[in-house]
Amino acid sequence: MDVAAWLRGLGLEQYASAFRDNDIDGDLLRRLSAEDLRELGVASVGHRRRLLDAIAAFDAPAADASGLAAETIATLAPKGEAERRQLTVMFCDLVGSTALSARLDPEDLRGVVGAYHRCVAETVEGLGGYVARYMGDGVWHISGTRRRMRTMPSAPLDVGWRWSIGCRS
Repeated sequence: MDVAAWLRGLGLEQYASAFRDNDIDGDLLRRLSAEDLRELGVASVGHRRRLLDAIAAFDAPAADASGLAAETIATLAPKGEAERRQLTVMFCDLVGSTALSARLDPEDLRGVVGAYHRCVAETVEGLGGYVARYMGDGVWHISGTRRRMRTMPSAPLDVGWRWSIGCRS
């Protein structure tokens, strides 16, 4: 194992000479402790922590030199040609929720907002999109990522229309 290249990959190449001068190779590297790193001149707690985390990743199942699990690498690896997609991002919130919060108990308001969130999520997922985030009484929705949504240019409009109709009750 090239320890200097490994340190460079971590952005800690300034310690390469200390590792080399102390005969730290790939086998010894896996057994270094925080105290050992301190003796090697790694004064920064952040740098020691980064090194120890990277060393611990050696023992992780199916890890490569980058420390990423094999299934993560498979997901990140390009699968042929790049694809340009047109996505639609929509944010929608519950109209009148501020006035509603003044009239309802917090528990009741939570129930109303929860029912609204469930209705929106069912509508979005039913049309092939997904809810990216809930923010208070609002919902951030993304569509166009799945094949079905890419072949239906009007799908985001359908989502908005079905939200307004289906979530009123």
